[in-house]
Amino acid sequence: MNKILPIAFAFLFISCAQNSDELNQLKADKEYVENNVEMYVSVWESTFSEKNIELITSENFHDDVTVVTASGDITGLEDLKAYYANYINGFSDAEFSVVNAFGQGDKLVKQWNFKGTHDGEFFGIPATNKSLDLSGTTIVKMKDGKVLQEEDFFDNYSFMKQLGLIE
Repeated sequence: MNKILPIAFAFLFISCAQNSDELNQLKADKEYVENNVEMYVSVWESTFSEKNIELITSENFHDDVTVVTASGDITGLEDLKAYYANYINGFSDAEFSVVNAFGQGDKLVKQWNFKGTHDGEFFGIPATNKSLDLSGTTIVKMKDGKVLQEEDFFDNYSFMKQLGLIE
């Protein structure tokens, strides 16, 4: 009996230490995702509220960041800025809000809403002066705390109809 008690305590101690390591790792993983979500949401909401595409920097985006689009990928920080500048220039009263954002590991999902009046050139489309209220989702891949890839999903038919470009 005397030999069993020290073995039981040793097993209990090792088990608790292992659980503590697992708990610490879970906490670190949770904090990593929370930091990624907070940074990502802050950058996009600030960019649109301040109408300043220059808030998109290599501090938060990889230099070879990619935006996946139906018409081909946009690659590189400067091309990403030029792509999203269309939204700021095409909708001077643009309102962008993140409805919900969450993640796991290096993957984030953002549910968003974009509102504004199409009063400027937008991807070569002259101003229609029509109002837009569009909701969508973005799937984001992160790497080392920076955005590596984005892909937006929204109802393109509704988008074109609201701008009066289709019946």
